[in-house]
Amino acid sequence: MQPRNMSMSGVVDLAAVKAAGEAKQKAEQARAEAARTGRAPTSGARLVFDVDEAGFQQDVLQRSTEVPVVIDFWAEWCEPCKQLGPLLERLAGEYAGKFVLAKIDVDANQMLFQQFGVQGIPAVFAVVAGQPIPLFQGAAPESQIRDVLDQLVQAAEQQFGIVGAPVDPQVADEQAEPAEAPVPAGPYDALLEAANQALDSGDLGGAVQAYKNVLSDDPGNPEAKLGLAQAELLARVQDLDPQAVRKEAAENPADVPAQIRAADLDLVGGHVEDAFGRLVDAVKRTAGDDREAARVRLLELFEVIGADDPRVTAARTALARVLF
Repeated sequence: MQPRNMSMSGVVDLAAVKAAGEAKQKAEQARAEAARTGRAPTSGARLVFDVDEAGFQQDVLQRSTEVPVVIDFWAEWCEPCKQLGPLLERLAGEYAGKFVLAKIDVDANQMLFQQFGVQGIPAVFAVVAGQPIPLFQGAAPESQIRDVLDQLVQAAEQQFGIVGAPVDPQVADEQAEPAEAPVPAGPYDALLEAANQALDSGDLGGAVQAYKNVLSDDPGNPEAKLGLAQAELLARVQDLDPQAVRKEAAENPADVPAQIRAADLDLVGGHVEDAFGRLVDAVKRTAGDDREAARVRLLELFEVIGADDPRVTAARTALARVLF
């Protein structure tokens, strides 16, 4: 099986995305959170690891909802693989958690080799939100590989809000988690308590401002991020007429603002899958500003529920299917 080079230009679509500023903020928040706590969310997880068919679901598909997973298809007999593999491993260390590298031996994992439609090795793919993205095949200069990885990281942040957390490569390869030291009270505890009380009492404007005050100084504060997302959602729906909104959305499926309002009501009413499905459908049916508005609101609703919720994971995968 002879490797062949492929052009690496345009492998990731980075068309104009109005949420670029939001994505940058998310990345900065993740880095700030890691610095504040002294440990990254993915510490204890390897940056480079071998994957087989049995572990593919958990190690690649599930992991790809949190960080882009780059896959290196290789074989022991493949000479170009012996040059590309160490380069990718070194870059995984340099990128320090912005992506992780999964290595698949094609001789031992023929089913994965066939499912990805690999034509020759070395072949490099990525998986983002459960969706495979072909990157390049064959040997390539390091500068071109860096360009592709940069585009991949940007696309994951901008289109899905998926940001890899900063990781110390030496710490990331450790198998055992160190015992956690008690977390001292933070400087924002009183402000957060006031914000929570405002939210509980229905003072949504006060709660929004209080959470923003915390985040202005501590952008990675998870409690403030969650509280702000909840307060802003409740503020958006408090003056809506549910019956009128649902009637308008049902009669005008192509009206994206109507679908966004209905999705907000769905989420507040506990119909999480309905809210996510409505917005994924809106992204699928539309283009331009309407599509971007639906996508951004979907990411905002993800914040309300939380990245670890399986419904968010499923919706991210569905979003990837309609975007790629």
